[in-house]
Formats: sequence, C-alpha cells, structure tokens
Amino acid sequence: MKVFNTLSGKKERFLPRGDEVKMYVCGITPYSDCHIGHGMSYVIFDVIRRYLQFRGYKVKYVQNITDIDDKIIDRAGKLGISARELAEKYANRYFEDMDALNVAQADIYPRATEEIPKIIEMIQGLIDKGHAYPAQGSVYFRVRNVADYGKLAHRSLESMMAGARIEVGETKEHPMDFVLWKASKPGEPAWESPWGEGRPGWHIECSAMSLKYLGNTLDIHGGGQDLVFPHHENEIAQSESFTGVKPFVKYWLHNGLVQIGEEKMSKSLGNLVPLKEVLARYSADAIRIFILSSHYRSPLTYSEEGLEAAERGADRLRQAAHGEGKGEKATERMDVKFYRERFTEAMDDDFNTAQALATLFDLARDINRADEAGYEVVGARETLLELAGVLGLTLEMPEKPSLDAKSYADIVGAITALPPEAKQWQPSEKESYIEHLIWLRNQLRADEQWQQADIIRAKLGELDIALEDTSRGTVWKSKR
Repeated sequence: MKVFNTLSGKKERFLPRGDEVKMYVCGITPYSDCHIGHGMSYVIFDVIRRYLQFRGYKVKYVQNITDIDDKIIDRAGKLGISARELAEKYANRYFEDMDALNVAQADIYPRATEEIPKIIEMIQGLIDKGHAYPAQGSVYFRVRNVADYGKLAHRSLESMMAGARIEVGETKEHPMDFVLWKASKPGEPAWESPWGEGRPGWHIECSAMSLKYLGNTLDIHGGGQDLVFPHHENEIAQSESFTGVKPFVKYWLHNGLVQIGEEKMSKSLGNLVPLKEVLARYSADAIRIFILSSHYRSPLTYSEEGLEAAERGADRLRQAAHGEGKGEKATERMDVKFYRERFTEAMDDDFNTAQALATLFDLARDINRADEAGYEVVGARETLLELAGVLGLTLEMPEKPSLDAKSYADIVGAITALPPEAKQWQPSEKESYIEHLIWLRNQLRADEQWQQADIIRAKLGELDIALEDTSRGTVWKSKR
C-alpha cells in the first residue's frame, strides 16, 4: 500500500508506527454553513479511514473544531449573539450535513475552547526553549529558530516572505513570526494566561489537540491543499520544537480543492455552493460518487451535469445490488475474487477511488449480465455491497413516494406537457428529461398506478423514445 506524502513529494509505502493508525484531520471553523468543498474533504478522509479499516488496521481518528476565531467573533458580533452560541449552532449543522453524507463520526472532536490549559502549557514550553516570545500580551513563534522551516511547502523562508508584513500594533521580531497567543480586545472572548487575557492562535490549537490525543508522532495528518502553508507548515515547526521529536507527522495527505468553472471556489469570489442545497437535490451516494470519481489530490470541478450523471450511476449500482434475479442456474459463474483484488489494487495505489469505482460499475454490469443469463449472483451482490460500503456508499433504494392517484395525475400532467421546442433540445437536455420521466414512471408502476405510467410511455413515444423493462431496470432507446 502506497500513499503520496506532501512532505516528500512522492508516493511512499504505508508503514504506520504502531498497531493503531493515528490520524488527524483539520476540522471546521463553525461560523457559517458547510459548502461542497467541506463535503469533498471530509468524504475523502472518511473513505481513507474506512479503507484502512477494511485492510485490517485499527484507526484512531481525531478531528478538531476551531470554535474560537476572528471570523466567529466578527459574525457573532454582527448577529448580536455570543461567539459560543454561533459556534455551537454551526457545529451542530455540520454534524447534520456529515450524517446526511454518511460520513462516519471521528473518535474524538476536541474543541479549542475546551483545550486552553494544554495550549497554554505548550506555549509556555516553547517560550522556555527559546522558540517563542511574549510581546504586549501576545506570544509569537520564532521561525528563524527552525532550520527546515518551509519543508512541507517546499519553499525557503526568503520566498515565503513575499507579501509578509507586520500588522499595525504587532511587535514581532520577524515578519514571518506567527501568533501563538493573541491579546484580546475589549469585549472579545478571552482566557487568563501568564501573558494576560487573550485567546489561542489558530495553528497552536491543532498542535496542542493532536499531541494531547494522538501523541508526539502522527501517522496521517490530512486537510485541503490550501492548508499546506501556513497552517500545516506552522504546525510542524511548533510541534517539533516543543517535543524535540521528528517527524511530527509521518504522512501528510492533502486533497484538491473544488472549482467552479476555471475558478477556485471561495468566499471572496462569492461562488460557494452550500452543501445543504446539494444534499436537498441529490442522494448522498450520488454526491460521494461525484467526489470519488476524481483522484483526491486533483481539483474537483463542480457541475450539475456531473452530479446528475453520478445519480444515474448510483441508480445502476443500486439496481445491481438489489435486483431480484432469476436464479435458475445454481452455479455462480462470476469470479468475485477478481473484483476484490482489482478494488484493493486501486485503493492501495494512493487511494485511487476513481479506479475503485470503475471496478464497482464493472461488477454491477456483470451481475446484470449473469442475472439475465439466469445465474445465481447472491455472492456477487454481497461483494458489491461490501466494497461499496468501503467507499461509504449505502446503495439503499430510495423510499417510494406515497401519493394518491390524483396527485400522480397532476404531476404527470405537468411534467409531460412537452414544450414546442422539445424535439430540438440538445442531447444532454433531452436525456435528463427522459431519465426523469422514466424515474417517475417506475414510481407509478411500483404503486400500481398503471394508467398514469402508460401516459408517460406515450409521451416518451412523442419524443421517438421506446422503453424496455428488463430485470436490470427500464432502458430506453431512440426509435430512429
């Protein structure tokens, strides 16, 4: 099994230090709702954890919550509520979103505000060793004391200084020195410390929490590529300076970022896509397939078309996993071991979920073929469900809508009122419309609303589309 280590810039054999894989992933700063970028990152590390467990490793997974931060204070002030109230609200909404995405909970969710004693202890230790210094109620870390500062970002101190400056009121020795303890302003949340009232800096929080719950050396530290510098670089500097132990982290894993078209998704550009909106329109399986269809280190381009294709893919996997089957021939001809080995080979190569998903779709296709030929495929279906579960896919069939005949008639009447330009639609528009009508027809048939289902078949005929109901589900083709 090999993983790409950001620190070395290459794939390395995965050899954890002990019997239990110690894994830390940077969590949220809860001041607003999660967006699809959060969903991408936490789905990826959820899959990494699930796969390690599938391979027989025990995993201790810690994910922090940064519940005190300038953004939280600013937003709470504008809303006229306390920082604690705001952070609690959005932390709870985060957990709702993760549950909806089938992201398994971490073993521990330490909160910065509950770890102040450990943070103060670590800052004092850095001061005692000459790696940090107090200045006007704040405390800063001396980056020049760290000979290999910049090793994660693969940049020199000189190159990182471009754009670095000392803010008004700061008394830093060097522009790149970063804050460990920030003196509080009037009215801000604050804690007592040897240097006066204040609150911890962002970087020291993660170091203190990871060291407390996982020890001096972690096996995996994860996060988005936007955290490589300065956050993770600073974590390394302060953690290794405090403990004297190297490496602080054996394998650094960073996921790519979400793009909208050619631009990075960001709050400053105003192009954030709220995760709750995506969850309202697509199943968790579809969203996960959409995310996992790209390599985790690559950028992910958000698109409705991509999510719609992922939803259709989820439907194909569900149909194969739950098809009734004919089972007329007792001998199962499918080589399930082949798919399991292919899946494992893909995931062993730096968690190549795109190839792992391709294996699942090939398995689903061959299940359908064997089923059509009358072979027993129970074992293959079980394997499909098991391997899908490693990727966090439930493949649960959606619940049937409970609508009466009049409601169905109203829906069918509205959705099948073809606009005059329908026959001139682009292929992608037409396909989406057809797939939607087929889905509705299947719900009608399941509820024995045969007359309404026949209306849909007739309307599709107006588009020169013929339907065929098979054991694999309904398939369509153009009459032309």
